[in-house]
Amino acid sequence: MKIFNTLTRQKEEFVPIKEGEAKIYACGPTVYNFIHIGNARPICVFDTLRRYLEYRGYKVTFVQNFTDVDDKIIRKANEEGVDYTDITKKYIEEFWTDVKGLNFREADIHPKATENIEKIIEIVSGLIEKGYAYEADGDVYFTPSKFDGYGKLSHQPLEDLQAGARIMVGEVKREPMDFALWKAAKPGEPYWDSPWGKGRPGWHIECSAMVNRYLGETIDIHCGGQDLIFPHHENEIAQSECYTGKPFANYWMHNGFITVDKVKMAKSAGNFFTVRDVAEKFGYEPIRLLMISTQYRSPIDYSFDAIEQCKASLTRLYNC
Repeated sequence: MKIFNTLTRQKEEFVPIKEGEAKIYACGPTVYNFIHIGNARPICVFDTLRRYLEYRGYKVTFVQNFTDVDDKIIRKANEEGVDYTDITKKYIEEFWTDVKGLNFREADIHPKATENIEKIIEIVSGLIEKGYAYEADGDVYFTPSKFDGYGKLSHQPLEDLQAGARIMVGEVKREPMDFALWKAAKPGEPYWDSPWGKGRPGWHIECSAMVNRYLGETIDIHCGGQDLIFPHHENEIAQSECYTGKPFANYWMHNGFITVDKVKMAKSAGNFFTVRDVAEKFGYEPIRLLMISTQYRSPIDYSFDAIEQCKASLTRLYNC
């Protein structure tokens, strides 16, 4: 079996770390809203990958996380006048309604960021001790320029990445590319005690912590959408490999984008569709068929005609 590895930009024979086993981590949703059709693609694609590896006889350990503390979640909670946990609880439940409709098999572990604060603090502390990160006014930043391999996943040199980076007003980071591992608490935000004061984790560090805790220092396959290659996955590699001194993931798989009538999906463009909305009109199964009927790295253009064709195809299949 060959996999196109984003890291090397080549098709490579899949050679697991341990013969007959496969450790896979797939980035999950930030739970502040219903999942949209763009979220449905990695859910369906990497569920299919997992099933295929099991069919081939592999013992698969599949982990998919929930990001349950984040700026978007906090903003939504403040808008609705509720606690952030009310938002995350609601949309995790809605997530399960939709993915069960999509015939997604529950992962072996669905960890939450808030369940792994201790591990996050442990890794952040280690990165400070090793000189890759620093504390500033209760925030902790990672410095990519200290990691020689930064840019190897997105295949961009650090100089090019730095060109568009800026230090925003109020930030105390030393270099424009530095990113937050830990954020000092602001009034009205959830927080946890840490060696740097009350605060919460940055987005990127949570996945490094959960991979390390549940799958180990090096995993076989890391999955996600193309939009996560930079900066999320690039930053995961940097902080993880600086912390452990070992490769983070041997294979990286990224699914292609979804457009709507050949235009990028966005709320501002008025072409934003949730899985729930589409399923209410067409059912869940045609959505899954659409998501896995095209080579996973190729783009998919969503339209009513496309989903209707999938529904018609399923009808013909079942009639046969």
